[in-house]
Parts: sequence; C-alpha cells; structure tokens
Amino acid sequence: MIRIGASDFQRAFDAISEMAERDPVAITKQGRDRLVVMSAEEYLRLKRRDGQACRAAAPEEVREPAAPAELPSEHTAH
Repeated sequence: MIRIGASDFQRAFDAISEMAERDPVAITKQGRDRLVVMSAEEYLRLKRRDGQACRAAAPEEVREPAAPAELPSEHTAH
C-alpha cells in the first residue's frame, strides 16, 4: 500500500484520488497511518465481506431470523 503524508495528500488530492481508485492509499500523520483512501467499489466489497464474515461467525440461533414476539394480553389493545 502506498503511504502519503497528510500535507502531501492535501496538495495532490486529485492525483492521489486517482491512485486510490486502483489501490488503497494510506494517509499518514507524524509517520503513523491515520486514514486509508480507497475506491467506493472496494469499500463496498469489504463491507459485504465483513457482513458475511460476521454472519458466518455468529452462533446459529443468532443467524436464524427471530420469531415474531407476542405481547402478553394485558399489553394489547382490547
């Protein structure tokens, strides 16, 4: 992954944005990674994969849709 200082990112936003369309770019501040800029397509791909991983790791009873809850009769409209 390419790393760019925050001030360089501000100065070369257009060029770095184009780079980020192809590969994620780390934005650093004081030598430490602070942000990652990536294409919207890559972000959505990672979000979908993250959701699939969370569902796969969840216990089966959590993965199954919950049955509708029934209110006790004293809490229903008459």
